[in-house]
Amino acid sequence: MENTSMDPDTTELSVHDCWKYLQSVSIGRIALINGEEPEIFPVNYVPNYGTVLFRTGPGTKHDALRDGAVIALEADGFNRYGTVAWSVILKGSPEFVTHPEDIQEAVEAGLSPWQPGAKDVLVRVTPTEITGRRFVIAPPTKWWPPLDPTATDDHDGDTH
Repeated sequence: MENTSMDPDTTELSVHDCWKYLQSVSIGRIALINGEEPEIFPVNYVPNYGTVLFRTGPGTKHDALRDGAVIALEADGFNRYGTVAWSVILKGSPEFVTHPEDIQEAVEAGLSPWQPGAKDVLVRVTPTEITGRRFVIAPPTKWWPPLDPTATDDHDGDTH
């Protein structure tokens, strides 16, 4: 995760904290390259023994994964007051899970598809990198530029 100017209200997360946050939500996005095009897909996932599991079915995502694409998974959230946000990015290599014990383990962990249709392919992402940050959500007055106090109205009502 690139952060060129570290704000004092921003904290880089440890690997342990990244996993803690990944376990606190079940929705993320995976990004991968399909052919020469970037693709992003929402997925529901479960962390599982230092890896992440999600399900998929036939289609673009499955085809790109079958071709051996490396992927990134991003998940975000915020505290219950909406004052502190976090973002975690996990990069890694996906593999199709075919052992019945592993599939049963994923089911027992609560991983089930949210949409109708065949989602019978289980994918495990083993991370090669995991990074994250937590930051205080700035009020809009900090990110909107101030209005120019020297602007005046002219005769047709436009402001300079």
